[in-house]
Amino acid sequence: MPRPATDPAGGRPAQDPQADPPVPAPRASSRRRARAAAGGVGPLGLGVATLWLSIIVLLPLAAVVAKSLDGGLPAFWEAITSPPAKRALQLTLLVSIVVTLINAVMGTLIAWVLVRDEFRGKAFVNALIDLPFALPTIVASIVLLTLIGQNSPVGLDLFATHWAIGIALLFVTLPFVVRSVQPVLLEVEKEAEEAAASLGAGNLTIFRLVVLPALLPALVSGAGLAFARAVGEYGSVVLISGNTPRNQVASQYIFDRIETDRPAAAAAMSVTLLLITFAVLLALRLFTWWRTRNEG
Repeated sequence: MPRPATDPAGGRPAQDPQADPPVPAPRASSRRRARAAAGGVGPLGLGVATLWLSIIVLLPLAAVVAKSLDGGLPAFWEAITSPPAKRALQLTLLVSIVVTLINAVMGTLIAWVLVRDEFRGKAFVNALIDLPFALPTIVASIVLLTLIGQNSPVGLDLFATHWAIGIALLFVTLPFVVRSVQPVLLEVEKEAEEAAASLGAGNLTIFRLVVLPALLPALVSGAGLAFARAVGEYGSVVLISGNTPRNQVASQYIFDRIETDRPAAAAAMSVTLLLITFAVLLALRLFTWWRTRNEG
C-alpha cells in the first residue's frame, strides 16, 4: 500500500495539488442570510410573535392565576377540594375520559369509511363532520334539548342526566379524532395490507399489525385534543344538563361561582382545568417527540 507523500521540511503529508481546497466554515452573517432565504422572519418577526402571544395568551393566564391566589394557597386548595368542586371535577374528568375512548373508536371507523369507501352523499358526510367546529355550541345544546329533552319527539328523555352530558360532549369532540386520523389513512400504503392478506392474515390482524401502528400517533393526538376540549366544554351542556348539583360539570361550576360573586373560587377551578389541559397537550408533544426520535 503506497504511503502518502511527505513534506521534506516538516515531515507532514504534502498537499495534493489536485485535491479540493478546504471549505471555509460559514460565518454568522452567512448563516443568518441562509435562514432568511429559507423563509425565516428574523429577530423582528420573533419579537412581534412573542409580544402578540404574551398579550393574547400569557397575560390573561397570568391574571387568572393571580386571581385564584387572592386568598393564598390555602384558599386555593380549599376552593378546588370543596365537595361541590370535587363533584364537578370528578364528573367532568369521568365523562371526558369515556367520551374520548368512544370517539377514538368511532372516529377512527368514520375516518376509515370516508377514506376507503365510495358512496353517495360522501361530500355531505364530510361536511357534516366539520359542523361542530362551525356551529355555536349553545345551538347544539338547544338541538339536544329538543331531541332528548323532556318533550322529546322520539320518546327519549335524558334531560339532566349524565347520559345527556356525554352525548353533548360526543357531538362536539368527534371531529378532532376524525380529522386527525383521516389524513394519515390517505397516506397509508395499501401494498402492505395486500401483502398481509396474501399471507392469510384476517382483517382484524391486518388492522392491528399493519394499519394501527401507522395511525397511532394521529389517533393519540386526536384523542388528546378531544379530551382537552371535553374538559372545558360549556355551551353544549349548559341546557341539557339541567345545571343541578349532581349534573354540574366544571365549566358550569365556574359560571355558578361567578354568578354568586365568588370569583376567586371560579379562578381556582379555571386554573385547575388549565393545568389539566396543559398537561395533556404537553404529554402529546412529548409522545410525538419520542415517536419521532425512535423512528429516526
